[in-house]
Amino acid sequence: MARPFDDATRRNIAARCAEFTRLPASEPAPSLKRAAVAIALVEGSEPQGGTALLLTLRAAGLRAHRGQWALPGGRCDDGESAVTAALRELHEELGLEIDESHVLGLLDEYPTRSGYLITPVVVWAGASTIISPNPVEVASVHRIPLENIEQLNAFDFTAIPESDRRVIRYRHAGQFIHAPTAALIYQFREVLAGRATRVAELEQPVFAWK
Repeated sequence: MARPFDDATRRNIAARCAEFTRLPASEPAPSLKRAAVAIALVEGSEPQGGTALLLTLRAAGLRAHRGQWALPGGRCDDGESAVTAALRELHEELGLEIDESHVLGLLDEYPTRSGYLITPVVVWAGASTIISPNPVEVASVHRIPLENIEQLNAFDFTAIPESDRRVIRYRHAGQFIHAPTAALIYQFREVLAGRATRVAELEQPVFAWK
């Protein structure tokens, strides 16, 4: 079912985020650095329209995780909150200037194999938002309709010999998107449905461990 990009949808998602009880925020282990990503909600592309989230393909020239699918985001600067970092990264990567009044909520922190503790920040962007990707960081931007991630078969789980944890995958444009991105989108899908599903134990593929 499509979710119109309107104030009723914004209020509904904000209410779902408010109902969601996050796991207590934790101090990262010495080996983990704090990071934040934005689950940025925008108007979907025609003809599907509706409400969509922004997904990026990281530029090939980046030092880490080049060419991988990601939510807009990055490392928190010293003394910077997760919200401030997510909004700053939205501006740096996609040219979106959004203030804290557009934040709908936060999801659980996710520890990555590559040494980060990620806080997802759900953000409502305006209907007239102009996206201007920074080519140094972003190869392409994709609007993923929320109805796509809400389909029963949108995500699947597999196993790898290197871990006893389940590997989560989300299929987009004929490719698999893995954790952490897939795990964060999956938890957001569950929050939309009113379910408090935890994702920290969902595994990443080995190529993302570095």
